[in-house]
Formats: sequence, structure tokens, C-alpha cells
Amino acid sequence: MTVLTEPAQDAAATMPAATMDAARRAMIDSQLRPSGVNDAVVLAAFNRVRREDFVPASARAVAYMDRAVPLGGGRVLAPALSHGLMLMEAAPTLADHALLVDGGSGYLAALIEPLVGTLEAIAPGETPAGKDCSLLLIDGAIENLPDALAARLADGGRVVTGLIERGVTRLAAGRKAAGAVGFLTLGEADFAPLAAYALPAKWSF
Repeated sequence: MTVLTEPAQDAAATMPAATMDAARRAMIDSQLRPSGVNDAVVLAAFNRVRREDFVPASARAVAYMDRAVPLGGGRVLAPALSHGLMLMEAAPTLADHALLVDGGSGYLAALIEPLVGTLEAIAPGETPAGKDCSLLLIDGAIENLPDALAARLADGGRVVTGLIERGVTRLAAGRKAAGAVGFLTLGEADFAPLAAYALPAKWSF
């Protein structure tokens, strides 16, 4: 792991816009497209949103690397590929009222807001108070979908999240039917666990 010295941090914070634009295009071409994120609308969103604006100044130099970026205070910006696969699976439309559980970066909210009709964002563990949503996105990994979130999902609504099963985090998609939400896991993904949605610890003797 590379530790940035003070001069390196200053350089990262003042990297030219052209350099960051080139890094953003390289992220799209070398990380997203080869991994199946190829929807033109989704890629346009990634090209539009400056990922470096959602990390500390000292981390701008690594904003476009294919890894999570720690933000401090336990918050994490997931790799772009994790968000890209999430948006591909979610297939947002302007007919959607979307509810986003924001993992703390604000990046996913910036990506999806122009792609849906309305967007409501809440913090992990916060009780949603608006109208029922047709699309629920959780920017992080959960062990359990709380009843309060499931209740806010309209019948037939979709949910896309990171899901922890047996210690492995996978991208998962679900749909609400007859008042219940079922999930289908889609493959391993890099999402930070959200403590607010962890299962109670089990005691063993």
C-alpha cells in the first residue's frame, strides 16, 4: 500500500482537469466496458460525474483506480465497477421513484439522479418517510433487508444491493411480490458492509 507524503498529497489535490478527464475515460474503457457495463446511458452518467469530487483531496490521484477508496469516518466509495454493475441490473427509468441508501460518498446519488423521475436518499439505518418507491438501491453490503425498507418498496418494485452470504459479498437483485422480497445473487462484488443492516451476532459455546 502506498502512503502519500505531504508533497504527494498536494500534487494529488491539484492534478489538472485534463488528467482527471483522461483517467475517467480510461476507467470507462478499461474497467466498465470489459466487465459488461456497456449501456450507453449508464456510461454517459459515469463520464458526466467527476469521481474525484467525491473523495478527499489527498485521494484524488487514486479516485479512478479499480478499488474502493476510504473516505474517513468508516465511509467508503465503492469501486466504479460495483456501481456500474448495480446500475446495469437496476435499469433505472424516468418512470421510477428511487430510494437510495447512501453509503456516505454521494457518488451513486449523483450517477442515478438524472436517470430516474425522482430520487430520495437516506443514510444507513435512517427510516424512510416518503412515498413508496419502484426502485431501491443500497450502496453497501447488507446481511438483512429491514422491514422498514421492504415496506417502502412498492409491489413489483426492484431492489439492488450488496448482500453478504456466509462472509462473501455479492451483488444481489430482488423484486417485491405478494408483500415479500426475494433475492437472486449475481456474483461477487466489492461493497463495504453496512453495520446498520447486519444480523444480530450469534453466541456460540
